[in-house]
Amino acid sequence: MKKKTFWISFDLGLNGDYEGLYRWLDSHNALECGDCVAVIKDFEYEDEFLEYLHKSLRESVKFREGKDRIYVIFKEDKTNKTKGKFLIGSRKTSPPWKGYALEVANFDED
Repeated sequence: MKKKTFWISFDLGLNGDYEGLYRWLDSHNALECGDCVAVIKDFEYEDEFLEYLHKSLRESVKFREGKDRIYVIFKEDKTNKTKGKFLIGSRKTSPPWKGYALEVANFDED
């Protein structure tokens, strides 16, 4: 068995299976890191980390296709680089903060 520390971000909407996810997080001694973010230290897995994690989550949580999202941040073994990946769902096409930054218009004035 190998061990890995990783962060997990979750968005299950209003009617998601939070009970199943919380049970899974609790069984892995996850530490709370803010709204919908946790860290899991020394997660034991076999072979491929992401495949094993995906299978473990799917066995415990009832995910709704197209609605629920799980994002993990971890250090890749081969490159030792920090990576992030959606295990469930995908990135939203337009983030909620879109349009908040002040855009500077380019005007040529004489």
